[in-house]
Amino acid sequence: MDLDAYLARIRYTGSLTPTLETLRGIVLAHACSIPFENLDVLLDRGVSLADDDVERKLVNERRGGYCFEQNSLLLRALTALGFAATPLSARVRLKAPREFVPPRTHLFVRVDLGGVPWLADVGVGGLSPTAPIRLDLLDVEQPTPHEPRRIVREDREPSPRYFHQAKLGDSWGDVYELTLEEMPAIDREVGNWWTSTNPQSKFRQNLMVALARPDGTRVSVLNREFTHRRGADVLERLELADTDELLTVLGECFGLRLPAGTPLTFP
Repeated sequence: MDLDAYLARIRYTGSLTPTLETLRGIVLAHACSIPFENLDVLLDRGVSLADDDVERKLVNERRGGYCFEQNSLLLRALTALGFAATPLSARVRLKAPREFVPPRTHLFVRVDLGGVPWLADVGVGGLSPTAPIRLDLLDVEQPTPHEPRRIVREDREPSPRYFHQAKLGDSWGDVYELTLEEMPAIDREVGNWWTSTNPQSKFRQNLMVALARPDGTRVSVLNREFTHRRGADVLERLELADTDELLTVLGECFGLRLPAGTPLTFP
């Protein structure tokens, strides 16, 4: 891995010692520099998880990606820096009732520091946590530069479930269900194939782009709608008229400069 190129891409200039301070700095810098996006899925270009392809796309070509790309890159960077990092799987539950069982198609990273497990995730769209959060603290609000987070446990048969939650305004909502199970490369390949090709996948049905900003706000595009918000407070909302306006917004707000004439269409 070209670690110097990655650090330049995320504009990180802090310590490279594998400490909590470094982890916090890298997670925030990554989340504020490399946008979450599914444009290649909608363009039928496919999504490769080969290390060289992910690095070329997100670092050299200055594109973004979704969880399998973003957190694969983060995993490699943290490992190269000397962190004890492990890929884990999850079920995304944004606005989904708990009786519904979503596919296990989310990848995040567990980082162990001094015997303490931390969750690091730069790939869950407009709710990517901008700081690592402790996995072993239950029902405790944990601050981040953006929304507060917490891990909660639900006791039920045959085994308990754990949920990563975010607080928007005064309300807590599930982000995803933690399996606490490692997600090896073959499982990531299967999940990526389903996510990028299955007609039922939300990534085949929606255009999604999101990026955190260092000032504590976030910008996002969902189909035709551009939103700039701070927590639950919407600062600006704009309906995009056509593909040309979409390409302009992608370039100006997300740093995604696609060639004119790129055949993006609104789902």
